[in-house]
Amino acid sequence: MNYTLIAFVVVYLLGTLALGVWAGSRVKNTADFAIAGRSLPLIMVITTTFATWFGAETVMGIPAKFIQGGLNAIVEDPFGAGMCLVLVGTFFAAKLYKLNLLTIGDFFRERYGKGVEVFCSCAIILSYLGWVAAQITALGLVFSVLTNGAMSETAGMIVGLLAVLTYVVVGGFLAVAWTDFVQMIVLVVGLTIIAIFSADLAGGAGKVLDMAHANDLFRMMPEPTFTDIAMFVGAALTMMLGSIPQQDVFQRVMSAKDADTARKGAVIGGVSYILFAFVPMFIVASAVVVMGQQALDVARDDYQKLLPTYVLNHMPLVMQILFFGALLSAIKSTSSATLLAPSTSFVENILKNLHPRMKDREQLLAMRWTIVIFAALVLAYAIAMKGTPIYELVSGAYQVTLVGAFVPLVFGLYWKRATTQGAIVSLVCGIGVWIIFMPQISSLGEVFPGQLAGLLAAIGGMLVGSLAPQWLKNRHTHKSHVEGLSDEPSA
Repeated sequence: MNYTLIAFVVVYLLGTLALGVWAGSRVKNTADFAIAGRSLPLIMVITTTFATWFGAETVMGIPAKFIQGGLNAIVEDPFGAGMCLVLVGTFFAAKLYKLNLLTIGDFFRERYGKGVEVFCSCAIILSYLGWVAAQITALGLVFSVLTNGAMSETAGMIVGLLAVLTYVVVGGFLAVAWTDFVQMIVLVVGLTIIAIFSADLAGGAGKVLDMAHANDLFRMMPEPTFTDIAMFVGAALTMMLGSIPQQDVFQRVMSAKDADTARKGAVIGGVSYILFAFVPMFIVASAVVVMGQQALDVARDDYQKLLPTYVLNHMPLVMQILFFGALLSAIKSTSSATLLAPSTSFVENILKNLHPRMKDREQLLAMRWTIVIFAALVLAYAIAMKGTPIYELVSGAYQVTLVGAFVPLVFGLYWKRATTQGAIVSLVCGIGVWIIFMPQISSLGEVFPGQLAGLLAAIGGMLVGSLAPQWLKNRHTHKSHVEGLSDEPSA
């Protein structure tokens, strides 16, 4: 066990914790707690947006999936996830910012009413279980690897969760934004230095790229069959569109000091995420060159341990400190954001419907307690799902919002004829079809992706649900008019 490395990790954790608590001293109301008082400059919007996406799956999940299946295996993340932020900045940020809302659920209430607000908010909150669980699982894995198994993964999950939970409960989004800013500097600098060192270990970047080319890892497009193409499109759209109606994305948009900053921050953050996600992929590809068959065996048996194992066994202490600092930065930044977002949505869009006369101070207290309760639920879920790959936990989290909340959001912003009935039919059709395609229900999902089927059903439901009542009303009016003319006496 490397006590020096562990000591540096502990100091780093305590440092970010102190920064978060300091930021918490500036929280005066729910707007400060939930969206940083709409005050963040462009650089902090970029870092907190980038930080939310750059989590455990980016450092440990995506690189190993890349080694296993090439670019084709990671179309969902980082490509789909990064494009989500670009789309948010291009088509959604300015429109949502001008509405001056606290949560994305507020939009559904204003546009469609309380029923749709509650239903969409429940779908959004549930989608965070898998995402936060992935980060907590990664924290447990990191602490277990650091202590050479002396700390179990479950104990590591508890310790890691408590470290994040403390500053999120105290400081809310202000604490998240400030710690993200520092953690992203550590992450970018740390992983860049490690990538340069890895290239040197592998005998040069050229050898790493030659290995990737020889193993056809740069192949992006699927096999030209209907099912393969449909699965590829479904995977790409899951995070690209399913992440758009998420509270954490909305918080970053609303935390900016103005609409232009919100728009630029999302676009730059998305492009930066896609580009920098290649750095851990390059490091793992270097590990394959250095470790040979051993790296492929680890990637096959427990791919989440490939990168930590490579760093611990083949790099000096300085590089190990940089790596684990960067890794913890990635995990903590994502887990802090994903703990705060569903808790804010629950209080604002569900609890306030039950207790509409809550004062701002009571609402702030409720948000803090909800974060603690949600954290406990996530920990239980992470322990129950132990063994599930981190990448799969994250990718599965967005399907429910893709088939549920995405269509009502887009049509509500861009189609004036969208109605409450249309939103309800869209939700029922989208989620209903998605459930039917689940492997526990039928084998349809083996032929066509359930999330894509659900998305198409949701679009159809919105169109039919919005237009059919209007068409029937116009038909009835026309029929009454014709009957009225026939009843008139002839001249």
